[in-house]
Amino acid sequence: MIRFEDVSVTYDGAAEPTVQGVDFEVPEGELVLLAGPSGVGKSTVLGAVGGLVPHFTGGTLRGRVTVAGRDTRTHKPRELADVVGTVGQDPLSHFVTDTVEDELAYGMESLGIAPAVMRRRVEETLDLLGLADLRDHPIATLSGGQQQRVAIGSVLTPHPRVLVLDEPTSALDPAAAEEVLAVLQRLVHDLGTTVLLAEHRLERVIQYADRVVLLPSPGTPPLLGTPAEIMAVSPVCPPVVELGRLAGWSPLPLTVRDARRRAGALRERLAELVPPATSARGLRPASGAPAAGPPPRPRSFPPARPRPRLLRRHTPDSPDPAAPVAVVEGLAVRRGPVEALRRVDLTASPGGIVALMGRNGAGKSTLLGTLVGLVEPAAGSVRVKGAVPHRTAPQDLIRRVGLVPQEPRDLLYADTVAAECAAADADAGAEAGTCRALVSALLPAITDDTHPRDLSEGQRLALALAVVLTARPPLLLLDEPTRGLDYAAKARLVAILRELAAEGHAIVLATHDVELAAELAHRVVVLADGEVVADGPTAEVVVASPSFAPQVTKVLAPQPWLTVAQIRDALTRDTLA
Repeated sequence: MIRFEDVSVTYDGAAEPTVQGVDFEVPEGELVLLAGPSGVGKSTVLGAVGGLVPHFTGGTLRGRVTVAGRDTRTHKPRELADVVGTVGQDPLSHFVTDTVEDELAYGMESLGIAPAVMRRRVEETLDLLGLADLRDHPIATLSGGQQQRVAIGSVLTPHPRVLVLDEPTSALDPAAAEEVLAVLQRLVHDLGTTVLLAEHRLERVIQYADRVVLLPSPGTPPLLGTPAEIMAVSPVCPPVVELGRLAGWSPLPLTVRDARRRAGALRERLAELVPPATSARGLRPASGAPAAGPPPRPRSFPPARPRPRLLRRHTPDSPDPAAPVAVVEGLAVRRGPVEALRRVDLTASPGGIVALMGRNGAGKSTLLGTLVGLVEPAAGSVRVKGAVPHRTAPQDLIRRVGLVPQEPRDLLYADTVAAECAAADADAGAEAGTCRALVSALLPAITDDTHPRDLSEGQRLALALAVVLTARPPLLLLDEPTRGLDYAAKARLVAILRELAAEGHAIVLATHDVELAAELAHRVVVLADGEVVADGPTAEVVVASPSFAPQVTKVLAPQPWLTVAQIRDALTRDTLA
């Protein structure tokens, strides 16, 4: 169905091809996963299937890509629209209409499908993706995850023979991601749809793939094989595979179920290393309300290699360095007739990292919006370093709180990295070169004349983080910070955030990435329909939740281990003891 024949793509101005030697075939009715680190050309390969590369992106494509017998060099994207449905990393860039139902119907209208057929397919797709209650909602009012589902639904309704998906679950909560992947599996198995998708969160998709195409590094020919074959050599792998490598299991497990069947001996050994009354982070479980401050640095998470500080230590306005940076009490927020938040209490303290979790639309982004002054409370109070955010002048507020939004490019408006840095210095009243020094620490290979649009998702996130950190805000907010990040980039982000917390910054992040929360957060707050339904130490909250438990916890339950890093450290210390 899809055929790549010795394909290479070189963009204008690039010295080397972005992808080279791509030669593989995707048969009809298979789900093929495209894997590899950030920046190896996965999005370029996906774009070539629908003709976006090179007709839209420019550059030079050598070799041949055919889809259902049509050569993409001679067929423009509109001539492939009846065969290929494409969803990119950014759902907002796909939307043409204003409401959910209209967006689902738009693609069929463009293809001239009969109204009766259109109506039936819209209803089927609304039910498949759990969007029926949102059919009349304006797309602009939906959460990022809900918009992602609408984008996927808009390409499903025309019933294309080929689906191309770039990070389809990146903005979805665990339950919604499983629903979407189950839908894709049904399309593959029942209707013979061919699916080619790229995804960094391999723990979500590897078990659904028939085959995996691995791009190991930029310009390197891909490797093609079964999931087990590729995971044995892949530089990126999900936690369950990493655990199998650590334990020496062969063949490597791809699912939690496979790993649990193999984990008996490991579970017995670990039971001797972790006292039953101790949490997985080496901390006694808290009783009563969560402590205002962060727990001590756990031994199971050794600090990263010494490197230059990103920021000089934050000096709090209060004489008490342990005083909360932000306090939310009885918060309620209304969006028209919808009560987005109600009776929410939250405290963020210096050095503490709080993870906000919950299904799409639970109110996580709204809560961050109130902390940064973008949303006005209907009731209750919000204070950041003693100030009421929505009543504080922007030039004063950026020295108190900074937000890295779901779409980092919302903060990036200049034509070059150098111009972004200069603007950030000016806005923050910082010394010239402050933001550029942060960018150099986060993105050492990025030059001043690089356009932010040409950066990868992970690189844009790092640039936006540097822009926000230029003002040295005591409270740092991040909304879905791991979208578009591979495991290595996520590890670098974790190291950066730990360093910032160690320097006294309070960090609150909204995330669907359960592995990130398990590895980084001191405390987890779970929201549902605008209310706090769980609030406590990370180990207590995630171990008790089937939806938000990381893979390692599921494999080794009831023992409260959270990450492979914890287990590796414990086994090493036990061996050396």
